[in-house]
Amino acid sequence: MADADFAHTDHATRSRHEKATQLARYIWDRGITGAELLALPLTLRRKLARAAGANPPSTEETWILVADLLSRKSAWAAAHPDHPAARPADADEKILWVKPPVTPF
Repeated sequence: MADADFAHTDHATRSRHEKATQLARYIWDRGITGAELLALPLTLRRKLARAAGANPPSTEETWILVADLLSRKSAWAAAHPDHPAARPADADEKILWVKPPVTPF
């Protein structure tokens, strides 16, 4: 009997996509890009997930899916700049998660 791959069943795939969508909505509203998300340390990503009201993803696969959703949303927003959903609602909170680079003197 072969070992079961429970992480890739239809149910697990649906659950992963639902969690990724929830996280992407929260993260998008803070103006964080997919690249910025994946550059964050795992401990900070886990705090971000908790702030979004989700259990932190246990796999990198989910975070990559979130980053992909963010990239797609950014592309959509660029194509529809006048749409109200094309602007992050809480972009001022980005600084809480993604620190700007320090400029040397």
